[in-house]
Amino acid sequence: MDKLFRIVALLEGVSYLLLMFLGMPFKYLKDDPQFVKMFGMPHGLLFIGYVVLAFVLKSHYKWNNKNFFIVLLGSIIPFGTFYVDRKFLR
Repeated sequence: MDKLFRIVALLEGVSYLLLMFLGMPFKYLKDDPQFVKMFGMPHGLLFIGYVVLAFVLKSHYKWNNKNFFIVLLGSIIPFGTFYVDRKFLR
């Protein structure tokens, strides 16, 4: 389960960056929503998976409420999941 969470965290972080730094500029600067459509659904599923796995693994990692909040916050801040992986999952 640990390895799965790390993989989901990595993929969620990459999908978020692709959505923010490729999809959004194309949508609003080029008026082309193709990349948002392409990256949006996978990112949404990975985000939900990340949050669910964080709740499942909270007791395994013995995160206190502050650390658990940081882990959850990592899913909505660009590059956050990479920080969480380095700080809490290794």
